[in-house]
Amino acid sequence: MLVAILLSEAFEFSASGQVRHRYNFNPDWKIFRGDTEGAETPQFDDSSWKQVTLPHSWNEDEAFKVAIDQLSTGIAWYRKHFELPPGSGDGKVLLEFEGIRQAGEFYLNGKFIGRHENGAMAFGLDITDILQPGENVLAVRTDNSWDYHEKASGSRFQWNDKNFNANYGGIAKNVWLHTTGKLYQTLPLFSFLKTRGVYIYAKDFDIPKKSAVIHASSQVKNDHDYAIPVFLETEIRDMDGSIVKTFKSLPDTIHPGELKELEASASVDNLKFWSWGYGYLYDVSTRLISNSQIVDEVVTRTGFRKTAFKNGMVYLNDRVLMMKGYAQRTSNEWPAVGASVPPWLSDYSNGLMVESNANLVRWMHITPWKQDVESCDRMGLIGAMPAGDAEKDIEGPRWEQRKALMHDAIIYNRNNPGILFYECGNESISRAHMLEMKEIRDEVDPYGGRAIGSREMLDIDEAEYGGEMLYINKSAGKPLWAMEYSRDEGLRKYWDEYSPPYHKDGAGPLYKGADAQAYNRNQDSHAIEDVVRSYEFWRERPGTGERVSSGGVNIIFSDSNTHFRGAENYRRSGEVDAMRIPKDGFYAHKVMWDGWVNPDKRGIHIIGHWNYKHGVQKNVYVVAAGERVRLFVNNKPLGFGERSNGFLFTFKNVKWEQGIIRAVSFDAGNKKLAETSLSTAGISKALKLTVMQHPTGLKADGADMALIQVEVVDSIGRRCPTALDMIHFSLEGPAEWRGGIAQGPENYILSKSLPVECGVNRVLIRSLAAAGTITVSAASEGLESAKVTIRSQPVPVSKGLSVFNPAEGLPSLMKRGPAPDEPTYTDIRKSVKVVSAEAGANNDRTKASYDDNELSDWANDGNLSTAWIKYTLEKQVLVKGMSFKFNNFRSKSYPISILVDNKEVFKGLTEKSLGYFDVSWPPVKGKTVTVRLRDGALQSRASSAEVEMNGKKLDDGVTQTGIASKGTISIIEADIYSPIR
Repeated sequence: MLVAILLSEAFEFSASGQVRHRYNFNPDWKIFRGDTEGAETPQFDDSSWKQVTLPHSWNEDEAFKVAIDQLSTGIAWYRKHFELPPGSGDGKVLLEFEGIRQAGEFYLNGKFIGRHENGAMAFGLDITDILQPGENVLAVRTDNSWDYHEKASGSRFQWNDKNFNANYGGIAKNVWLHTTGKLYQTLPLFSFLKTRGVYIYAKDFDIPKKSAVIHASSQVKNDHDYAIPVFLETEIRDMDGSIVKTFKSLPDTIHPGELKELEASASVDNLKFWSWGYGYLYDVSTRLISNSQIVDEVVTRTGFRKTAFKNGMVYLNDRVLMMKGYAQRTSNEWPAVGASVPPWLSDYSNGLMVESNANLVRWMHITPWKQDVESCDRMGLIGAMPAGDAEKDIEGPRWEQRKALMHDAIIYNRNNPGILFYECGNESISRAHMLEMKEIRDEVDPYGGRAIGSREMLDIDEAEYGGEMLYINKSAGKPLWAMEYSRDEGLRKYWDEYSPPYHKDGAGPLYKGADAQAYNRNQDSHAIEDVVRSYEFWRERPGTGERVSSGGVNIIFSDSNTHFRGAENYRRSGEVDAMRIPKDGFYAHKVMWDGWVNPDKRGIHIIGHWNYKHGVQKNVYVVAAGERVRLFVNNKPLGFGERSNGFLFTFKNVKWEQGIIRAVSFDAGNKKLAETSLSTAGISKALKLTVMQHPTGLKADGADMALIQVEVVDSIGRRCPTALDMIHFSLEGPAEWRGGIAQGPENYILSKSLPVECGVNRVLIRSLAAAGTITVSAASEGLESAKVTIRSQPVPVSKGLSVFNPAEGLPSLMKRGPAPDEPTYTDIRKSVKVVSAEAGANNDRTKASYDDNELSDWANDGNLSTAWIKYTLEKQVLVKGMSFKFNNFRSKSYPISILVDNKEVFKGLTEKSLGYFDVSWPPVKGKTVTVRLRDGALQSRASSAEVEMNGKKLDDGVTQTGIASKGTISIIEADIYSPIR
């Protein structure tokens, strides 16, 4: 009875006057898999259909059970019966769908009201004139066919792709119902409604003084048949709910049928600026006031930050931030659920990225779900937002589809401070296309402080950022960061070759007929590869000269139900598994990435565990940010590790002894920085269950979930890291079993019996729409069982509507604090300006080797006698080193010598790399630097597996006729450095 009274009061308040309200439209849907005649009509009998709460994909049971291209597709119907609160029909009634997959035809009370087809973006429907008193019926016919064609153009959507866009069909995202008066602020939903909503932005920042000018622009519509005088009042509240500032626009008049922008601005002091790991957000209320009455109010949650994209670097609040993070599938999916998770679980997943010290998530190929965008705002995680694409530029209707999607996505997400990049393609696009996309950005988000670009774009000046896949680019102009690197795969179950189940590193099937060891790694080699790759980017970081790398993102964060190259039927490139249990690579990144540019020297992690059989001798690897690392076994010193790749310290042939292994890091002066240890766990004794849920508890709305971790522990509660025991679960109470994932039959999807891997696993349960006590029990042969009890909380629903917001009460992550007051990097060398160059051949091309353009190069004519180039410097200086991007940087080593004036300062082989080879020597004064090929190039063949999904061979430099000649040297970029005095 109390629940009904509270809900009634909430509805009564929302309908009083003409103040708008947003209702949760997710409850009480019915779904049917297949096509059926007459389902669009109100009188259709849907009593036998399955009842669900949205978001809900009709094929969710298959997530991670089958490969992406085997996910079920076709027609599914969704129906909903609802009634509006009294008085709501006097104004406007609008539906907001955050997205469907792939297409949907919408019917209200039997009348066709629209078709949406792009499968990625939010859209709105004006249902004001079709509603009827009492019950209304909304029916949606969805179609997630891979080969769906847009009705108007007959064209497929480029991003409806079997490789990267996991196909969870139906209404897989939230739905909201908005009621307003007839004079109202529009929604940011351009599809169908053709409206842009509220736009909040900041200008004229003064970061030290913590001030900026805040602007509020609101698009207002008058659906009355008379003119109305009005002004816009804006109120800013901080996270404590305190009013920070209130300001007003000039008075105006909105005429019948008119759509007009009202704007107000004011200088605001004592601001807290949104930053990495500091998700400080404000509530900005924009109110329409007419005749001293509030007739409409919209609350926009946003944050304020200053950005710049210049000098090859990204600036956030006047501080340089090197991009470090993940290229993550936009589906961000979970086993047996797909993409449709509650907001707290999005926070948990995205928050883990920040915990690993990532600052950037590059959502891949498709516009991210609004829920993830808002989650990243709270977590202080920067986002790169694509629209929709595949791995090539396109013309005709499909390019127009991409433009339309980018336009709508920018409007919908332009108030979210976390988005810093708009990505126009997962491959380079033409200059003309870049200009078209830039025009869209400038039209609908001219002041948002966001760069627009695309993958690659190295020589297209109109792109404001870019960067290749897998490789390192440097620039003195726009920032270039690697769009995805380190795509190797490894199953979390495999520690190393000495741990159960004793998987040989790299063992697995061929991929497209080629060796696939890189896609069947153990955790140890996978983490080591992460270190190797990440270090190459960090080596070219801000502070290393005028041309720098602005970072890169590792592909991917969590294991994904998308294209795979390894033994399982899903991609295991994640630094966490599909249940977000960290692999060792997660902790390696946590060490390397703990800083805006340079890492905190106190970071340290021992790769692996310390539970082995007697007689095992193995290499022990430590990831640390210090200069030296010393290892101890049971307090017995084993010396200092061999350092490689900046952060990796190797201790060879360490004999296992039961007890404690401890690593201690030191700075260059031998001062202790940090230590960490691993202990040998005892014999498996018991199971341990831990519940993770919304901070305010599990909600009985039919969509909320609890994540339950199971561990095998010893007698004192330590996890047993090599345990692989089968766990048998039981569930009692008002909840639905969704389960977890493990290696085995159908990946154990939905099974109530599944094993732990490395001593741990996790399962999901989903609440029902009835509240009550839920009990989850776990048992395993020979181990003490465990049980947890969860009490789900009632969620009021009346006639299909609710005022419950599942994101309410979710806190922002604030642990990193505001941007640093001091500079975030120190220059370690200084670039020397080259004024001219001469060479043994092709003198007219020498400038291409120092023009800050990585798509041009200089090469000689293939004769060893002409394989030299001499650079003349602006003035005589001390020269201490060089950085080269040679052609065929992945596959070829060059035996070279370097002379400063006529003194040889280096003689040796260049190293194959992700892009750049750096070499240094004791400073030598001179005005010329000569690079000479000594006796022909050494070459190794790249793997035939090194191709993109579209079959394109991966880059290895620029195309150069005769590059295979033994006497050829080809330089794409050469940078020369002097020491910092």
